[in-house]
Amino acid sequence: MTAFDLSAFSAPLVVPELRSGPVLLRPFGLFDLPLVRQAAADPYIPTITSVPAVYSDAGGRAFIDRQHAHATEGHGYPFVIASREDPGRGLGSLGLWLREIEGGRAALGYWLVPLRAATSWPRRPLRGAVTFAFEVLGIPRLHLYIEPWNVASLRTAECAGFVQEALLRGWERFDHEQHDAYSYALLQKEWDARTARP
Repeated sequence: MTAFDLSAFSAPLVVPELRSGPVLLRPFGLFDLPLVRQAAADPYIPTITSVPAVYSDAGGRAFIDRQHAHATEGHGYPFVIASREDPGRGLGSLGLWLREIEGGRAALGYWLVPLRAATSWPRRPLRGAVTFAFEVLGIPRLHLYIEPWNVASLRTAECAGFVQEALLRGWERFDHEQHDAYSYALLQKEWDARTARP
C-alpha cells in the first residue's frame, strides 16, 4: 500500500502515460483537436464538461490549454484515452481531480466519443486511473458521480469495483436544470484487499 502524502500533489503535476491492457492514458496535445471536434458534436458531452458546444480550432486549442493548466496549477491529472495500437488518435478523456485532496479524496470523471462509449471498452481506462491513484499516489478514496439514466457508466463503475453510496438529488446543473446523480466510491483499502487475493 502506498502511503498518502499531500506533498506529492504540489504543483506543477506531471501527467504520465499509463497503460491498462489495450488502453493508453496520455497527456493532451494539439494533435487532439479532432477528438475535441468529435466531443463538441456530441449532444451530451459539452453540457457536462468544458468542451465547446460549437467547435472551432481556437476553441479546441483553448480546451486543450485548459487541460494543461489543470496539471500545472495542481488541480488534477487530465488524460486522453487512446488505444495502444493507435496512440495518436484520442477516443475520450479521463480526469483525476484533486479539489478535495486535503481530505484524502479525489474525483474521477470521463467521457468517450460515441464509437467507444457503447461498448465494454471504458472499463479499461477507469481501471488504469484507479491503479495509478491508489498504487502510485496513495489516495485513500476515489469517487465519481453518474446520472441515473447512464446505465453504461453505472455498469462501468461497478465493474471497476466502485460501490453505489447514495442518490444525490439535484446534484448537478446543466441545460439550466438540476439533475440527480448517483455517488459511487472506492477505497484504497478495498482495492488493496481485492488485488492481494491469490
